[in-house]
Amino acid sequence: MATTAVVGALAVAQKLADRTGLVTDLPGLSGVVLPDFEDLVFGGHDIDPTPLPHRAELLADAGVVPTALVRMLAADLAGVDRRIRRVPPLPAGRQLEYAARISHDLREFRDREGCDRVVVVNVASTEPPLASSPAHADLAALETALRGDSPVLSLSSLYAYAAFRAGCSFVDFTPGAGARIPALGDLAEANGLPWAGSDGKTGETLVKSVLAPMFALRNLRVRSWAGTNLLGGGDGATLADERAAANKIASKGRLLGETLGYEVDAPLHIDYVPDLGDFKTAWDHISFEGFLGLRMSLQFTWHGCDSALAAPLVLDLARLLAQAHAAGRSGPQTPLGFFFKDPVGTDEHRLGAQYESLVAWATSLESGA
Repeated sequence: MATTAVVGALAVAQKLADRTGLVTDLPGLSGVVLPDFEDLVFGGHDIDPTPLPHRAELLADAGVVPTALVRMLAADLAGVDRRIRRVPPLPAGRQLEYAARISHDLREFRDREGCDRVVVVNVASTEPPLASSPAHADLAALETALRGDSPVLSLSSLYAYAAFRAGCSFVDFTPGAGARIPALGDLAEANGLPWAGSDGKTGETLVKSVLAPMFALRNLRVRSWAGTNLLGGGDGATLADERAAANKIASKGRLLGETLGYEVDAPLHIDYVPDLGDFKTAWDHISFEGFLGLRMSLQFTWHGCDSALAAPLVLDLARLLAQAHAAGRSGPQTPLGFFFKDPVGTDEHRLGAQYESLVAWATSLESGA
């Protein structure tokens, strides 16, 4: 996903590709002043030693990005790769030291590149929940715990903490605790930093956010909504772990009950199919009841490339959150819930209503409202 986002941003900046998939190019948002693609500077942390240009070539071989585009951008991709730090996995303890190194890297990146502001976007693989993850309502207590030898925060939360300590905004595009821990929310507010999350809405849940309101508005009672997700690639391999899959399933599960207003039998299965590579397929079967109790059903199949669906949203979020930071916004930016399966601070999942909220919020950045 990160590689596709970088390739896409460089291609758009150099007018080598169109802007299909960028929500910020829709009429309701195209008038909002956002950072130009030419002004974006990419860096990052990664545990994978594979150079970025080679990763882009692998995506081209898989049919995700055009081969010719990767060749034309080879020098630019090599430049981005030089700004990527290879880091060790999350340590079991002494997480405060690890977070300090992350914050140092973020500040150094911002100063070296002359960036006005930095947005940290978590696009790491879905993480399993910690065996014990206290709420940590108090920042001082949290930092005391982080000095100990036991893991206190998950990777997403540790990066959120480090980002806020470095004065950077944060986007959690992956399911997990992220910045939702109360102490981290307070830290963001105290430092005047906006954040958004969580779990990018790119496939099956995107379709649900359109179909579920249809059933609600026509007063058709949904009896069950069963889904099967077939995933290849690294995401599929990660979600083969039941602990990691639990976070994903929980993130995907909120929408139906909160949109329909009642609980629905909604079994969901996620299966790893290596042959699918960078693509995914979702099949859903919906049983519903109409007038005079007549039983009916609807089925749909969604097949797509997750990185191609997600990458433009990552770029939208980075640009929108940078502008929110410039406009003095802080704390969770609820209207950005349009982009997420598990939106923070709201139980609104209807895609149309979310879009209206997003447009109003983005427009208000210009007026300072």
